[in-house]
Parts: sequence; structure tokens; C-alpha cells
Amino acid sequence: MIELKGNSLVIRFPEVHPQAELRVEFQRTLRIPDDDKTYPLPPGLGKFALEHVDDHAAGVPPHWLERGGVMLPMYQAEAMWLRFASPGAWNRSKLPYPFAIKVAAGKQCAVTGESWRNELHRDQQDYMVAPDQPWLDGFCIEKGVIRQFVAMPLGAGYSAEEQLTGKAEHGGLQIAVYPMKRESYERLCKKQRTISDMVKDCCLASAEPTFGFHRKRSADMGLAPGGRMRQEIYDDPYELGDWDLENSSRCFVHLCNSLVWQSITGSLPPHPAPTAKQYTTAGLPWYDYYDERATAVDGAAKLAGLKSVRQVSDDKGDVALPENESVTPECIVTYRKGLQPGQVRETWL
Repeated sequence: MIELKGNSLVIRFPEVHPQAELRVEFQRTLRIPDDDKTYPLPPGLGKFALEHVDDHAAGVPPHWLERGGVMLPMYQAEAMWLRFASPGAWNRSKLPYPFAIKVAAGKQCAVTGESWRNELHRDQQDYMVAPDQPWLDGFCIEKGVIRQFVAMPLGAGYSAEEQLTGKAEHGGLQIAVYPMKRESYERLCKKQRTISDMVKDCCLASAEPTFGFHRKRSADMGLAPGGRMRQEIYDDPYELGDWDLENSSRCFVHLCNSLVWQSITGSLPPHPAPTAKQYTTAGLPWYDYYDERATAVDGAAKLAGLKSVRQVSDDKGDVALPENESVTPECIVTYRKGLQPGQVRETWL
């Protein structure tokens, strides 16, 4: 069962276990510079507004109604990240319920670059495991590095979907969630294993940036690879047989051009996010996250071969990225997972 609550997708499997509940948030954030540098994690600037597609049947494109799901507004060249959390993550007396999560841009897997395949695959892991994986900021291009999710108009040649398939067919995001089997979860509980989730939300009040965005007639947006960021996609620590493939939920998330959003919903789009330069100049924090116990998967060759928004823009002679100046983050907050309270990580170099 999928519900929309407080601008979050709440995915529940009461038929599997009463604690089998996952929240998926779509966080606004800085667009990191699309240059040759690799940046730490940017902050969360609050959740994107989410609306039921069916509530706006008169205004959305017909193919959106065919796919159902939800929609959210994004400006051209705006960035996002996805946050995964389960209620048990906030209560140390409960073990957070594990989920396997597949994320695709259009129908291209954000972890492998392959076309969508149902179920889960370990030959080249095409999913993530929550709560071990607390968030996803982009396409996995190499071990420990992603390229940030950046919204671009579908059909302009920027999106990962178009680069991989040659077609501008789907756009948006697809998310599929598989819960852990009840018996596997109960075995974990008996071991009293503690899994802690981290929060990287950062509340920020900022003046509206001075740059503008070009209006596009089409509502459809796709996700393109942006700047390089340090982020690991963790290997599944469980057995494939621990996942309940008989129970799953799948949702299409349509990305609506923010300047079309008002005509569809009657609501104003949010202010554009601050630029990386504005944020860094203000001395506000960036983030690094380390899980001492987890192993990262290798990046996908298909995704590593994609051109970034800047590279496609240069090829086309466009100016697709306003305010793309490099920055040097100096205020970096480090989160460590897998250490005991007070434990100092030993040095082996």
C-alpha cells in the first residue's frame, strides 16, 4: 500500500509485518558545480511538494494518467536527493525494518544503468538496502562516486534515459520497494542487531537567487547526470532469499516543470534553491557520511559513460547551467556509522 502523507511517500506492508513501513522523501538541495571536482554531500533544503496525479486529471498530460503515481515541481537544472527512513530508525528499542529499493530514472536503473527489470538481481546489484542506505543523490558512476540528479526538459537530449536509450519516452522516476520476509526480520530481532539511521536534513532560510530559468512548454522533466559527489551505494548485507519478492510496491514519480506546475495545480512553485556559491560563502555546512561496516558496490560502466549536463551543454552550444562556478567547501560535518559511542576510529596507515 502506498500513501501520500506530509509530502512523503509512505509504503506499508501490513500483510508482511506491522513494522514494515518505509518513508521516501524527495529533498530539495543545492546543485553542486558540474566541473572536474568531487564534492561532499549538499544539505537537504526541505521536501518537494507532492501531489496525486489523479487529483489533477484535467491538467496533466494523458500519459501521466495512464501511469498514475504522484508528481512534484522542479526547475530546469534543479537538483534533488532521495531519503529513505523507517519508523524504527527513530526508536532505539525497535529494529528498523529493512527494505530493498529500486530507483530508475525513466526506466534506467540509477545503480546499474540497465533497463528496468522486475524483481531483484545480485549479478550486478540493481537495488539499495534501507536503512543501511539512508539516501541516494544520483547515478552511481564509480565506487564511492555518484553524479547528482539534475532535472532537465525531457526531449532535449540531457537525461540519462535519452543518452542510454536514444528515446525521450518516460521521464520522471520509478521506485519499487520490496520488504524483508517476516521470518528473516524476526531472526534479526533475536540477534538484537542495532541499525542506526542518520539525518542530513539542514534547515536553511535563503534569499531567492537572482538567476532565472527558461520557460518550457512541456511539463515533462527527466533526470540528467550533474556534478560529481562522494557517496557510496552499499552492497546488500543479506541473502537474496531474505527479500519478499511476492510483496512489493511500485510508484511513478512525475517531474513537472515548475513553471507549468502553477497552471496544473493552481499553486505557486517554490523559490529556486540557493546556488552552491551563495551557500558556501555563507559558511553553511556540507556533509560526509561513512559506514565503517559496509562495503560499497562498484560503479556502473554504462553510467560512467554518460555525459554530464555541462558536457552536453558544451556540445550543443547551450547555456544550460546558470551559476556553475566551482566552490571549496570549508565547513564539512562528518557522520560516522558503525562505531560504538565514544569509539575512536583507529589509523592503519
